[in-house]
Amino acid sequence: MENRTKLLWASFLTLIAAGMGFAIRNGGILDVWGTQFAFTKQELGQITGLGLAGFGFTIMFFSLFADKIGYKPLLVLAFLLHVASAVITYLAIPFYDPADPATRGTVKFLLMAGAFVFSLANGTCEAVINPLVATLYPKQKTHYLNILHAGWPGGLILGGLLAFMFVGEKAAVTQLGWVVSMSLFLIPTLAYGVMVLMEKFPKSETEAAGLSFGNMLSVFKSPMLWFLLFLQACVGFVELGTDSWITDIMENVIIGKAVLLFVYTSSLMFVLRFFAGPIVERINPVGLLFISAVLGMLGLLWLSTASGLMVVAAATVYGIGKTFLWPTMLGVVGERFPRGGALVMGAMGGIGMLSAGYLGGPVIGYMQDYFASQKLEATSATVFQEYAKAEPSSLYGVTPEIRALDGEKVGAVTRLNKEGKADELTADQKDVLAARLFGGQMALRYTAAVPATMAIGFALLMVYFMMTGGYQAVELRGHHPSGEEFTGGVEGPMQG
Repeated sequence: MENRTKLLWASFLTLIAAGMGFAIRNGGILDVWGTQFAFTKQELGQITGLGLAGFGFTIMFFSLFADKIGYKPLLVLAFLLHVASAVITYLAIPFYDPADPATRGTVKFLLMAGAFVFSLANGTCEAVINPLVATLYPKQKTHYLNILHAGWPGGLILGGLLAFMFVGEKAAVTQLGWVVSMSLFLIPTLAYGVMVLMEKFPKSETEAAGLSFGNMLSVFKSPMLWFLLFLQACVGFVELGTDSWITDIMENVIIGKAVLLFVYTSSLMFVLRFFAGPIVERINPVGLLFISAVLGMLGLLWLSTASGLMVVAAATVYGIGKTFLWPTMLGVVGERFPRGGALVMGAMGGIGMLSAGYLGGPVIGYMQDYFASQKLEATSATVFQEYAKAEPSSLYGVTPEIRALDGEKVGAVTRLNKEGKADELTADQKDVLAARLFGGQMALRYTAAVPATMAIGFALLMVYFMMTGGYQAVELRGHHPSGEEFTGGVEGPMQG
């Protein structure tokens, strides 16, 4: 299509909006909410988890109909949902009364609802933009899907910088209310909304080929696809689940600079994703995924112990490791299972987001609470009794019950530390900070097991392709695309 560059830009801007909203919330506003509303890490994890979970449901739901409904109506719906998410989140302010503890529950519900609707908007976009770009660039899917998904770290960079300049008491420029800060993601939202209304959209690749829903559904007979779905669940956990918490965790190590570290790793992702095409021409996509998983594991382990300048080095390894995972997984299923169209793309995006929302964010939050409370209780039972919540809690009723540390009380201590008053802290307060640091470090250490599992899975896939003639992309008409060559063997068999 003549306007495919414009459609690529509109798709790119949807991810800019999603990344900005995510980074502004998780790059500083979570900490503000924790202190203002006395939320625990687990409660904050539930909020940020719902900021991802609805994403998964919406991707899979609309992927069932995207080819029939058309891409344009769904992107208009996404625009309306993005605006609605902002309105719902803002309602937390008028409903909160510090003198009435009962309103805290209402605030939590509204923040969770706002985050959930935001994720619905993002999911609706994702259900469209992946198959749309695969349709626009059928012979270079992996390359252009990586370019498309550079929009996500691009949004993270913008959101992270805005959070650094305007969010929290230590804002570099001036402190804005969190309502104003959250509103900034509406700027790219308006931009993509206007472009969507103005442009004409193509038919999907599968619709143009005349494939029925049954044809698309048949690809799920493949054991390889189910294995890829499992690995994508791991990708969602380790990439988005960790990103939900990395700024908050590293703020314990590099006070006042954690958002900049997040911007740095996002910048690595943004730049490197434009070079995915040349990389996969030298090592096939599965090899790239294997290397990425190994680097992700090593980066998380290093971050769990790093301090000083070594934090930057560890973050570099982690940032490079997570860069290619999500878009390259989409590229692999798009190339190996083209008959699946939007349905298989939606399943991959959906399972990744569901894992991030219901496992990654909440589990990493729970691990922080668990290890921090264990550490503080072991250090001083008296201090633990002072700072712990009165009521025990567990995650989904399946984890051991713990008395998590009270977000408001811990926030008061961390605020003193951020203000440069570390010398004024009492011994008890220093124990609280040490426990909080320990909880975050242990959460990262245990999370490293996820990319380790992924590395084993990708290694098994490499062995499989070596034994079956090498990795090759597949087109609907059964021939290998020119212009995107891969190393290793002859053309593979046609997939379902």
